[in-house]
Amino acid sequence: MLKDMYKKYGYLIFLFFLVLSLFDMRFAVIAIICMVAPVILAISGRGRYWCGNYCPRGNFYENVLARFSPKKKVPKFLKSTGFRAFMVFLIIFNFTMGVYKNWGNLYGIGFVFYKIIVITSIVGIVLGLFYNQRTWCNFCPMGTLSALVAKIKGRKINLEVDSSCVSCGLCAKACPMGISPKEYKEGKVQDSDCIFCQKCVYKCPKDSIKLELSMKK
Repeated sequence: MLKDMYKKYGYLIFLFFLVLSLFDMRFAVIAIICMVAPVILAISGRGRYWCGNYCPRGNFYENVLARFSPKKKVPKFLKSTGFRAFMVFLIIFNFTMGVYKNWGNLYGIGFVFYKIIVITSIVGIVLGLFYNQRTWCNFCPMGTLSALVAKIKGRKINLEVDSSCVSCGLCAKACPMGISPKEYKEGKVQDSDCIFCQKCVYKCPKDSIKLELSMKK
């Protein structure tokens, strides 16, 4: 029940953060949770689960931006390894330099967090109005790092597609990350960029896709 409510209204946390930080920039430092948590979950074997279920900004994209998005295919360039690596370097470099220059000044550090979040959110919104609502998530630095961890360590959580799949393609159309679960029929969805939003699970007319959790180490 709580999880369902969060998936509908979690974006309010994102909006609250944006407004409250304007009154006291120190509050913006709390954004470090959204920088660290995705990677921690990935290390624990859940891949990009944070992105599709807990990320407040991702929740905003799904519940607000999706209403205005044409839901077009994201250009391959924005999903390329080179561009994603560039974004990781760009964001981490700017964040590190900003914190270094403001070390000892919590207001200044808070502003660094706030500025990066606002700028990247604007980029995500603009791209979402041209492509699909999760365009930013395809090259989000923390998402990229989480996907890398998932690829290296593997995952304890997976989407499994059983033999009842009729390859109708509805799952591919529903996936905001451009993944086609039907291609993994009678197996596990191997794409490390899967955010486990389960849109494909809800869309499948045959109930062929299921979220499975393995307890194996």
